[in-house]
Amino acid sequence: MKRSFLILFLTCILLGCDTRSPEEKIENLNGYWEIKLAELPEGIKKEFRFSEMVDYIQVEENEGFRKKVRPQLGGTFITSEDRENFTVKVENDSINLYYTTPFNSWKETLLSSEENEIKILNQLGIIYTYKRFTPYSTDYGQED
Repeated sequence: MKRSFLILFLTCILLGCDTRSPEEKIENLNGYWEIKLAELPEGIKKEFRFSEMVDYIQVEENEGFRKKVRPQLGGTFITSEDRENFTVKVENDSINLYYTTPFNSWKETLLSSEENEIKILNQLGIIYTYKRFTPYSTDYGQED
């Protein structure tokens, strides 16, 4: 209970100190993101030094999707047709992402959104920190 209250309190402080508009924060989501850190509610932290998969996020007019892609040395990506669609809603000074798939529905909260780092809180209380993906080559952004 104390941990949940602390997370909620810190979220309010982080969002309250940010002067950027929700639209700017949402715009920062667009692009390729590599997981950096996962923080569990119990205080356990898991650092990711390398990940084979990268999340590609695209948002337009409060609708978006996230899909996993595998970067290649030549700067291209291997991707599948699988993707998770979501709707973005600004609610009570929070930016929430509502996902719906044929198998499940869930909500994530965008805690912070910078040009090169985002933090997302899921329903289990896990905070995921992502860093903007650095391409392996100059052909960045092409998919196989």
